[in-house]
Amino acid sequence: MTDNRLAVFENYKIRRHYDEQKEIWYFSVADIIQVLIQQADYQTARKYWNKLKERLKKEGSESVTKCHRLKLKAADGKNYLTDVADPETLLRLVQSVPSPKAEPIKLWLAKVGYERMQEMADPSRSVDRARELWQQHGRSEKWIQQRMMGQETRNKLTDYWKDHDIKKEDEYAILTNIIHQEWSGVTVKEHKKMKGLKTQNLRDHMNEAELIFTALAELSTRQIAESANATGMTENKVAGQKGGRIAKKARLELESKTGRKVVTRENFLPPPSKRFTAVDDEPKKTE
Repeated sequence: MTDNRLAVFENYKIRRHYDEQKEIWYFSVADIIQVLIQQADYQTARKYWNKLKERLKKEGSESVTKCHRLKLKAADGKNYLTDVADPETLLRLVQSVPSPKAEPIKLWLAKVGYERMQEMADPSRSVDRARELWQQHGRSEKWIQQRMMGQETRNKLTDYWKDHDIKKEDEYAILTNIIHQEWSGVTVKEHKKMKGLKTQNLRDHMNEAELIFTALAELSTRQIAESANATGMTENKVAGQKGGRIAKKARLELESKTGRKVVTRENFLPPPSKRFTAVDDEPKKTE
């Protein structure tokens, strides 16, 4: 775990950790509970969470089993093992707490970068929301159309994986990285670093060609997987490699004809002087 940051919702401080390898934020569950029950006392929120956790366990809820324990810094400056959850799990937990702050906290999470949370919270409006957001950030209609077509292609691939024994988040990430590295020549992490991205969505900062080749690789992967009825990680890895290679051949052909690289450092980040963030970095611990 790296990139420790402290986020703020209204007057509540919410601890979180960013896992660079999985590209997932993990939030302190008790901190979110504290917001939901509107308690100034953290210990009250922690006790509430412990009782809720026991009830959910008895009910057989998977949400509790998907929580992890990480060392987070407490008010006394010391690090303690704390229950944390990723956005998808957190959304389900929020729904278990009767609170007028349930919807505001969902929207807040979406605003600080959780596209997946936003879609889960309101699937019927996610497409319109995304289009409006991209328009506000100055994306062209042509780019927006390509981004949305690419997302549809991506969704069809993940739907296939879900129906063929690919269940875990890290499995999705592994397969995605295989496809991406195969067609582009760089890993997802390397591509993000090249563009100067941290927690931002890589696809939101791709140029038109990068979007097209990503979609081609994922479309090819799905169709190859379907033709072979690929099931499980091993077979879908093979399909991902083959699908990625199809897009790689097309990329190399285009680059040879144009003399221009498809994978570039281009991004849509604002100039440094205009950048802002919704959170403040915590002081990093010296080891």
